[in-house]
Amino acid sequence: MYKAPVEEIAFTLNHVAGLGHAMEHAIFGDLSADVVEAILSEAGRFAGEEVEPLAEAGDRQGAKLVDGKVVLPDGWERLYRDWISGGWNGLTGPEEFGGQGLPHMLNIATLEMWNSASMAFGLAPTLTMGAVEALRAHGSEDLKKTYLAKLVSGEWTGTMNLTEPHAGSDVGALRSRAERRDDGTYRIFGQKIFITWGDHEATDNIIHLVLARLPDAPAGTRGISLFLVPKFLVNADGSLGARNDYFAHSLEHKLGIHGSPTCTLIFGDGKYGSEKGAIGWLVGEENKGLACMFTMMNNARLAVGIQGVAIAEAATQKAIAYARERTQGRAPGTAATGMSPIIEHPDVARMLLTMKSLTQGSRAICYACAEAIDMSHRDPQKAKHWQERAALLTPVAKSFSTDAGVDVASLGIQVHGGMGFIEETGAARLLRDARIAPIYEGTNGIQAIDLVTRKLTIANGDHMRGFIAELRGIADAVAQSNLKGFGETAPRLRSAIDDLEKAGEWLLSRQADGALAEALAGATPYQRLFGLVLTGSYLAKGGLADAADGEGAKRIALCRFAAENLLAETAALADRVSAGASSLDAARIALA
Repeated sequence: MYKAPVEEIAFTLNHVAGLGHAMEHAIFGDLSADVVEAILSEAGRFAGEEVEPLAEAGDRQGAKLVDGKVVLPDGWERLYRDWISGGWNGLTGPEEFGGQGLPHMLNIATLEMWNSASMAFGLAPTLTMGAVEALRAHGSEDLKKTYLAKLVSGEWTGTMNLTEPHAGSDVGALRSRAERRDDGTYRIFGQKIFITWGDHEATDNIIHLVLARLPDAPAGTRGISLFLVPKFLVNADGSLGARNDYFAHSLEHKLGIHGSPTCTLIFGDGKYGSEKGAIGWLVGEENKGLACMFTMMNNARLAVGIQGVAIAEAATQKAIAYARERTQGRAPGTAATGMSPIIEHPDVARMLLTMKSLTQGSRAICYACAEAIDMSHRDPQKAKHWQERAALLTPVAKSFSTDAGVDVASLGIQVHGGMGFIEETGAARLLRDARIAPIYEGTNGIQAIDLVTRKLTIANGDHMRGFIAELRGIADAVAQSNLKGFGETAPRLRSAIDDLEKAGEWLLSRQADGALAEALAGATPYQRLFGLVLTGSYLAKGGLADAADGEGAKRIALCRFAAENLLAETAALADRVSAGASSLDAARIALA
């Protein structure tokens, strides 16, 4: 059974991300360590005692479409209502609409717990919170007044409607259309696929944010508008009115996250209402909907990254517990008689340490990204710096962490051996659930393009250069410390940072010379290189912060393992980054 690592989460928030420092300087008002501990502890209890026990049944039963209605797995409607009763959906919501206005770092930490317990369940609030951000930033006052309070509380859920069968990630190719009406509303027509929690009966209403094109819109992404389309229309007094003209045509039969209803939605075919067309309201300005939707997508990308962390944590816990109990053979060097627990075998220990390193490293990356988002709103004197840092870290948090979730879940199956391939152990479900995360909210290849072309180039590369200087400071601190157990961490970390710097400067130079294709051929290796360097740096930062015996010694040992094992990959990755030209030439020949 999953048990939320509350102490590790709190440590990472306080000592690797900057929550502890921020509270000391009252950046979050009267937020205190006691309040943070209480929130994390109760979230951990709810995740472990309420959510996790329904995860297996949710996977086995899945969401179903029955007589035109989406039916959630047994107990999930009650679970969701209990969850919103605890106030979890509004943790960081705007206070003027009933939210608690707490730091984003805390929300990301609790999202980790919900997704570790059941990723399929944790997807519902992820999209709702993103809808809150988009509506808050771009919605009219009337839309905010009508919808925000219910979305903040979680009484109504929200969705994001981008993808269409023919378009995939090419949003500019969408065909859904919108028609103006004299009363200021619009009629929406079209089909959307892969809509997470697109329909269900757990809430009284569902608020869809839908991208569509007006008849006179420019071609491509410049001609996309964003519309709010509720399942039920809302009367002037706030009560629910008629059913809007859309419906769930089918549910996707997925590899994993079976409990999450992933819908194909049809808008405007006349199934409901006296006139064809789903009634919608414009969010933001006409033909500028993609910028509005990106507010929601950026929120979702970090949340997807934390799903990777969540799966990695659950898989690591399961694998360590199994390795301690499963006996097989005799471990080399043991004096004990009989079979040894497999955790004592060197290769199993290596796999488990790799799992722990990737889990804790990707957690730190995501929390550091959340810190940057928080500080961009709370530190006006350095707002630009923090905005740039959040922008730089977001694609890495999404991509590296979701790749880590898949890798760690796969290693978890390997630790279990043949039993890992059997569904009853639960290890296979984690891998099946994890596999979607590198794909949605912008595939990890798209994240690499974003990182190299838009984020690495911020201030002509100067923000990244400043960040590298910060990372060198961590390596220097390790070298100067007199703490035992760091081994070769400092030189290995310094070498890895050199690799990151060399690869980044090469990418910047190729783009400056107009060789964009060569730069993009090295984008994905660069993204992994960046994530590994951050993993080594943040594990070292944690080891320096907690030098006491016990947990401190464990953190330093894990840091040393990551530096001496995982960071050995960075030199090869740097070489792969600069091999872009030859890889393009090879592709033209080999794939012809």
